[in-house]
Amino acid sequence: MTPASLRGDPLPKTAGIILIGNEILSGKVTDANAAYLCREFRTLGVDVRRITVIPDEVELIGKEVSEFARDYDYVFTSGGVGPTHDDVTMEGIARGLGVPVVRHPELVARLRALYQEHLNEARLRMAEVPEGAELLASDLRFPAVMIRNIYVLPGIPEIFREKFEAIKERFRSVPFHLKSIYVRIGEGVLAQHLNEMLQRFPRVQCGSYPKLSHPEYKVRVTLESQDPLYLEQAFADLMARLSPGDVVKIE
Repeated sequence: MTPASLRGDPLPKTAGIILIGNEILSGKVTDANAAYLCREFRTLGVDVRRITVIPDEVELIGKEVSEFARDYDYVFTSGGVGPTHDDVTMEGIARGLGVPVVRHPELVARLRALYQEHLNEARLRMAEVPEGAELLASDLRFPAVMIRNIYVLPGIPEIFREKFEAIKERFRSVPFHLKSIYVRIGEGVLAQHLNEMLQRFPRVQCGSYPKLSHPEYKVRVTLESQDPLYLEQAFADLMARLSPGDVVKIE
């Protein structure tokens, strides 16, 4: 898969998200960062194409980051940037990109100012980044850096969101427009209408989401496109295929 920026066409920029942490895979922590980032990217006009969760293993981090960086315009990692033994994201990214880990001079200076005579090797780990990384909206305890098309953020949701808010405008493009249709008919009947609509409007992103216990509707249908006129045409086509009594509401 080639990033949209290299294809020379108007397709939206793409993103991949890598969640790093044994605590996610063991169920000790429930991730909130991927869902947040997907919602934010949707409003910014970026198409999230893949999310993966991997353990704190240097080789695996390197492999995933290298693959994602090749396949997507933007890569975001979450987790593994603290000072403890299992925080190996920086080392893994450096391994995947074939660069050494170095101590960022600005981070070292800030750590020295904060800890003074109490600065030790464990705390200095917070200054270690892949060579060539650029510091992003950083504070001392939770560095956020960018190297090439890879954005490395902390796993703590509050800090993750704070970091992303500081840089989000650099990703803004044409937003996705959304239509939601709530219908009384089930997916077995609905599928034919959706398939016929998609044959005429293949560039619309269409989803159907059953709601088994809702008293008013059975399925929520969503239509999305970055082209509002194209979306309206697809919406009109679908509505013409539905009976008036099929539709509960439209948003």
